[in-house]
Amino acid sequence: MKAVLRNSWRAALLPVAVILVAQIAATVTQLESDSLASPLAIVSAFFSILADGSLMRATQDTLMAAFCGCVLGVCAGSLLGVVLGLFRLADDLLDLTIELLRPVPVVALIPVVMMLLGFGARMEIVIIALGLLWPSVVLARAAVKDVEPRLMEVSAVLQLRFSARLTKIVLPAILPQLFMSLKLAAGYALVVAVTVEITANPFGLGYGIMMAQQALRPAEMFAYLIWIGAIGWLVSLMLDAVQRRFFPAFSRGETR
Repeated sequence: MKAVLRNSWRAALLPVAVILVAQIAATVTQLESDSLASPLAIVSAFFSILADGSLMRATQDTLMAAFCGCVLGVCAGSLLGVVLGLFRLADDLLDLTIELLRPVPVVALIPVVMMLLGFGARMEIVIIALGLLWPSVVLARAAVKDVEPRLMEVSAVLQLRFSARLTKIVLPAILPQLFMSLKLAAGYALVVAVTVEITANPFGLGYGIMMAQQALRPAEMFAYLIWIGAIGWLVSLMLDAVQRRFFPAFSRGETR
């Protein structure tokens, strides 16, 4: 416990030092800018948008879209990846298609999805899900192919049905890797959600950043940015705690 606290203090030294230097510089230069703000002004702006409810409304919109898109994309991608890992024919048939679609930036799909769904939460959720689909496919397929071959041979000898092979052998073996895929996807989902809100969707934290920038309120803009970083950090801490609870060996980097 003491080591954890000591490491936490060490990790906080650099951010605290940067904040202090920024505040001193802003005070000495009597900062007045349309693009920069002092740490005290950012704190004041944060409590202002917190008090009027705009921050919590934007946070709710962003987190709901990120959560729904993350669950949809990871579940669909993991399922497809498991199927490809188990069936060589399906893997061969879809390999070229996946490799062609996987490099397409998800932001390039925004105009297409907007034409189909228009503005709103549905469009944002679909974009997030598409952004997480292919990474989840690749990770799940690799995890299945990494399953101990002797276990697969035993399932073939016992003539287990696909459902039995999946639930009794494959899923227990790859569950830690699937959770790691979820951890990576959770952070990426927040990034994609904010990006969509900045470029196309008039809701959420990304839209709040855009409105603050257009209104020349830099303190409010930085308050939104720092809040987004804090949310990502808290989500990461929660997922790390879940991993330590349910996959302790995997969280220490141990292999099967």
